[in-house]
Amino acid sequence: MSAVTTTKSDLGDSRVRVEVEVDAKALDRELNAAAAEIGKDLKMPGFRKGKVPAQVVIQRMGRESVLDDAIRRGLGEWYGQAISDAKLATVGDPKIELSDLPEKGAPLKFSFEVGVRPVAKLGDLSKLEVGRREPAVDPAHVTAELDRLRESLASLETVERAAAEGDFVVMDFLGKVDGEPFEGGEARGFMLELGSGRLIPGFEDQLVGASAGDDVEVKVTFPEEYQAEALAGKDAVFETSVKEIKEKRLPEMDDELAVEAGGFDSLDELRSDIEGKLRENDEARVDQEFREAAVDAAVALSKVDIPHDLVHAKAHDMWAETARRLRQQGLDPSAYLQMMGKEEEEFVGEHEEEAEKALARESVLAALVEAEAIEVSDEDLLTALREAAAGPGGEEPDEKAVAKTLEHAKETGRDELLREDMAMRRAVDLLVERADPIPAEQAEARDKLWTPEKDAEKGDKEIWTPDS
Repeated sequence: MSAVTTTKSDLGDSRVRVEVEVDAKALDRELNAAAAEIGKDLKMPGFRKGKVPAQVVIQRMGRESVLDDAIRRGLGEWYGQAISDAKLATVGDPKIELSDLPEKGAPLKFSFEVGVRPVAKLGDLSKLEVGRREPAVDPAHVTAELDRLRESLASLETVERAAAEGDFVVMDFLGKVDGEPFEGGEARGFMLELGSGRLIPGFEDQLVGASAGDDVEVKVTFPEEYQAEALAGKDAVFETSVKEIKEKRLPEMDDELAVEAGGFDSLDELRSDIEGKLRENDEARVDQEFREAAVDAAVALSKVDIPHDLVHAKAHDMWAETARRLRQQGLDPSAYLQMMGKEEEEFVGEHEEEAEKALARESVLAALVEAEAIEVSDEDLLTALREAAAGPGGEEPDEKAVAKTLEHAKETGRDELLREDMAMRRAVDLLVERADPIPAEQAEARDKLWTPEKDAEKGDKEIWTPDS
């Protein structure tokens, strides 16, 4: 049984207000959990550190103080449960209002206003005509892949001549600023490809023409934006001793390359294999393009009213998701924006068109799910969870763990998100089945004659449709 009950009211312009009541028992559980957490750091006579009972903590700290902390801890989960209970597809951050702290035994009440996904009015989706291009392989891409293979099998051979662009120089160096060595400015046996741009601008140029045994004084200036701030903008001298000059030698483009690259009998056989793999990749891209085009065709035949405020909120959601992925990769979102030379609001504004398209697609797919009564059962979810939990070698996942994952998802309301995602994928499958493929050139020519700008007034935020 859910810990929350909700009452929803429509505010118009794709916004709703939800009144939420949190069961008193659920509130008490969170109160005791908050007290237990506080008790871990509380020192009290007669109790070991970390062993102060929750009720003692509440008496010592005061119920209101602990309750305030408990509500802060539990609000996110209760909000999520309320969203699930009210069956809302939210867009943007909510505006939450908390009532006064409840008395003992009374429920907690709070409310929130939030944007929600617009409701689409579906058009006649039995008449979908969707452009589909034929898979193709550019001969230049095959050649580029062969060149990549040659590069991977290249050898470096020592030569007795002066270094040229593209050669590798093996050297020792010691860098100095104002005559003093600096941290990170020394290396031995360092191998550098001339023309690679790995080192400070101007460094590699001064080694062109050098031979093994030469001592070269390389003079450079560190960039003003150099990562080591102590060196930024400083002039430096690198005392460099050239040890070897190595030339990169590529294998011939012949049958021997085919044998070495993968055990093929001939170059033609290798080329054919590369072409086949590139074709398979392009066929997969064509299928994905067709799926997206089928959804866009359904949007064009339907009507969705999308307020600009909602578009802006969706763009913020998209940035929040991008920032989350950046953090997962160990990157700082603010540093990423700085590298792009943009403020967050500028970035968000530039992605509003993409956000509007995403909202329109989601709204139409959600309407199709409802119209076709597409349902996702627990067994469907278990199948998806099994696939996600399967090992890299196809090992069978632990059934108990999979079942527990689904149970936890239900307890937190996350199962609804999984169901919606699967249902929408099935809706896309349905559109693809119904879509009549036409040559991509024909679809392109049709779209040029038939554009939103010709029929929609400037500033209209409704997605243009053929029958509007």
